[in-house]
Amino acid sequence: MSDKKCRENPMAGVPLGINFTTFVYSLSSSAMVALGEAADPTTGKTEFQPQLAKHTIDVLGMLKDKFDKGLEDDEKKLLCDVVYNLRMSYVNKSK
Repeated sequence: MSDKKCRENPMAGVPLGINFTTFVYSLSSSAMVALGEAADPTTGKTEFQPQLAKHTIDVLGMLKDKFDKGLEDDEKKLLCDVVYNLRMSYVNKSK
């Protein structure tokens, strides 16, 4: 599925402040907090949370695999639809 097949971005022009690099660093930071390697910014506590750490690391691994191998057509459609619907919901609630 090409980008042209996705619906138009209703949030075009709205500064998002995120790109792939900041997204990966955000997930990495979350994993470090869950591993107890960094303090939780909201509580200041350092705590090992194995399930959350594994989940976050698995998400990063899945992203790596998908970038290496590519998305299936049904995965592309799902992602396109989910992002579009969430953006529409955000725009509607932000009015």
